[in-house]
Amino acid sequence: MNKHVPAPRHAYPHFLPIATRWMDNDVYGHVNNVVYYSYFDTVVNEYLIRVGVLDVERGATIGLVVETQCRYYASITFPERIEAGLRVMRLGTTSVRYEVGLFREGETQPAAEGHFVHVYVDRATRRPVPLPAGLRAALEPLVVPSE
Repeated sequence: MNKHVPAPRHAYPHFLPIATRWMDNDVYGHVNNVVYYSYFDTVVNEYLIRVGVLDVERGATIGLVVETQCRYYASITFPERIEAGLRVMRLGTTSVRYEVGLFREGETQPAAEGHFVHVYVDRATRRPVPLPAGLRAALEPLVVPSE
């Protein structure tokens, strides 16, 4: 089995600082594994809302997660601050593969990295639809070449 090599900080074109919370830690003294997924969701949705392409209440198109994965390299603990790096590895017709690196503040190698795939659907019918032009334009600056 080939060992996966994590992507360094410079491989991510967008970052969002996130403060860990006391409640993020588990009984083992580090951020619980499920919380990492909330950090992934936070960086993606904050970006989409901030650039004006996600209306969570009334938007006709919404993204549904159909695949997700996380690799853990080092523990994160409260009260550390992390920086969530975001990139797009695949911008399809109806789907997007987002990749996220979670870095301790100022570090060059991630404590964790992962991905999730959104399939964009009509809010009412839940059937896949082509990515709206505004969404595609907002995501294009985050697209990085396949490794």
